Amino acid sequence: MASMLRRAMHYLGLAPDDEYDDYADEPVNAGRVYAPPEPPDAHHAAVRPLPRELDPPSGPVPAVRRPAVVRPITPRSASPKPYAVSPESFNEAQSVADKYMAGVPVIMNLQDVDRDLSRRLVDFASGLCYGLQGSMERVTNQVYLLTPSNVEVSAEEKRRLRETDDE
Repeated sequence: MASMLRRAMHYLGLAPDDEYDDYADEPVNAGRVYAPPEPPDAHHAAVRPLPRELDPPSGPVPAVRRPAVVRPITPRSASPKPYAVSPESFNEAQSVADKYMAGVPVIMNLQDVDRDLSRRLVDFASGLCYGLQGSMERVTNQVYLLTPSNVEVSAEEKRRLRETDDE
């Protein structure tokens, strides 16, 4: 058991190497000339050069079909309907984040919220959008649209949101 442990330590370079003890007392380069190690036998070499063709092929070179670039397939389902929320406390920020992270655009209506809570929710929402590479835009006074990075809200839908909030 001990010899197996010693061999493993030696293999990993953790054991003292007895070969170098003989050279410890000799001065460096004491009349010796460095000789590089002999190359390994060609039959046992790990890397072999491939033979070259001396003459290039004549005639047209056949087209080499390259493999297509691998791209993820994203389902083109209908755009999710925006989730509208009028938070009454900061505790509702988690539901905003959950919907947003699920890829659902969020309309956050802060018109009936006091100023301090509104500021905290806007700061939270802007950090959420920035951290997940989405966007946040003001639709109307105190109404914000949070759009995840993989969702696009059409101009028509944004116009409809503005009209709905004006009423």
